[in-house]
Amino acid sequence: MTSPPPIREPFHVPLAHVVRDGLIEGVHHGSVVVLAADGHVLFQAGDSNAAIYPRSALKPLQAVGMLRAGLDLDDPALALSAASHSGERFHLTGVSRILRGAGLTEGHLRNVPDLPFDPEVRSRWLARGRTASRLAQNCSGKHAAMLATARLRGWPLDDYHRPDHPVQQAITATVEDLTGRPVARTTVDGCGAPLLSVSLLGLTRAFSRIASAKPGSRERRVADAVRAHPQMVAGSRRDVTRLMQAVPGLLAKDGFEAVQVAALPDGRAIGVKIADGSDRARMPVAAAALAISGVDPAALAPFMGAAVYGGGAVVGEVRPCGALALRAADALTAAA
Repeated sequence: MTSPPPIREPFHVPLAHVVRDGLIEGVHHGSVVVLAADGHVLFQAGDSNAAIYPRSALKPLQAVGMLRAGLDLDDPALALSAASHSGERFHLTGVSRILRGAGLTEGHLRNVPDLPFDPEVRSRWLARGRTASRLAQNCSGKHAAMLATARLRGWPLDDYHRPDHPVQQAITATVEDLTGRPVARTTVDGCGAPLLSVSLLGLTRAFSRIASAKPGSRERRVADAVRAHPQMVAGSRRDVTRLMQAVPGLLAKDGFEAVQVAALPDGRAIGVKIADGSDRARMPVAAAALAISGVDPAALAPFMGAAVYGGGAVVGEVRPCGALALRAADALTAAA
């Protein structure tokens, strides 16, 4: 195995313009990489080799690690273990089911309490006088699966979220295997679980491996579960869910601080990191990258731009720029 990704200030480049009434009001910098089916880099802009924190985009890799450690869940629950869920009723029911299946309760969770992620669900939650809970926090599916893995293996439960716990050691070994490089740094994610630093290129290669894995493999189990239950991975009103529903066979996961990764069953894959963490640029840049990879333009059309509003009306958009925009335009023209 090679050395870890370098820890440095990434060499980000402009990836998206914020255009208001024809004037460029802002610029989002970042990095993007597109892999062909055979794994070679088809396009890249910025710095795909520097260490980044994938945040929740790491969850499908973590789910593979738990399966390798012995976890056995049905597909909806497995998809939820790789989720940053919206806190909808079916999400909370699913997390509770994972816990009950292991003889555990919400009280065993060590993720931070939070309100539901979806604004509409959160509003109804607060209107009923409910407060933050560990079950409602968007990473509770991952934490429940970590607990279930620890229970299955007879490992301690109270410290399952610590980096030196056997569950986390198994996950780290899997992340390093799938990305092909040692983890650069381990810190604590927002939910309280370990957060492993990898390169954007390594993360994208890992998604390619998972999405194109052979039937019967643990990687394929995660890919099939996520693709079959995209609403579990995000939520009814989330763009990642809609993207997977629009592009047949797509495996996709987002992460806080504007990370987006996606891969197709033949191994084509894209990775995006927006430098300032702004979520509004994440999906237009990802859609442009998917266009370069050859995804049907009709499927990508709803994701190619994010609206900019003025006085309640659309007055502009966030749209890809630079080499990314030119290459995506060429791909769209060729597909027309």
